[in-house]
Formats: sequence, C-alpha cells, structure tokens
Amino acid sequence: MSSAPGTLPDLEVVAGVVWRAGRFLAVERPEGKAHAGWWEFPGGKVEPGEGLASALIRELQEELSFTSTQLIFWREKRFVYPQGPVRLHFFHVTAFTGEVVPLEGQRFAWFTPGEADVSIFLPANADIVPALAWPLPVE
Repeated sequence: MSSAPGTLPDLEVVAGVVWRAGRFLAVERPEGKAHAGWWEFPGGKVEPGEGLASALIRELQEELSFTSTQLIFWREKRFVYPQGPVRLHFFHVTAFTGEVVPLEGQRFAWFTPGEADVSIFLPANADIVPALAWPLPVE
C-alpha cells in the first residue's frame, strides 16, 4: 500500500483466531521481541508477493508447528503503533492438523470468548477480543 511522503507504509500482518472446542488460541510475545509480554493472536508479517491465507498458514507452521486446513477471512483493521502503522487481516481458523508446539519459546493458552482479559492483549486487539463473544464460527 502506498503512503504519503514522509510517512511509513502500513506493515501488512495476518492473524489467526484459531478455534478448538469453543475456545480461541492466543500466544504471549516472548522476551526479546517487540511488545514482549503482551498476548496476541498468532500470525505475522506478509512477505512481498505472498497471499494473505498463504502467509497465515506459513506463519502458524513456523511459530506453532501446526497446519491450518480451514480458514475464513473475518475482518481487516488498521492500527497505528508508535513504530508505525499496521494493517491486520484476521482469519478464523476452524480446522488444523498437528498439535500446537511453540517453536519460539512463547507461552500459549486457550481462552473462552467473553471471559478473556482484554487488558493483557496488544492494543490493536482491544476490540477484537470482545467481538469473539458474539456467535462463533461453525466448527
């Protein structure tokens, strides 16, 4: 995406709302990474020329060792951090193969919609976490 002169372009990021047994997966950003200690939906940066769904599948394999087999685009939002703007593309991941194995030393947990503490999540997710308390995708 182009930006005005002197401004940073949006960093394109994919995030997976991964479901299992009515709960969603979140990961804590490990020490040494930007925003360490905050919780987020797993995912990461989209590489140049890469499709959004492909980027999410790749990121989940690289970070958590499982393969998404069913993803549904949910929503897009833009958020501006002090480091620059981020455009987040959220997908519901309703099926996957393998087990969740944190490959980057991050902690993970399964949260019940409507009961997750929004204050532990990255600011860009402040409106996403409560939105998950609405009717869930079909599993």
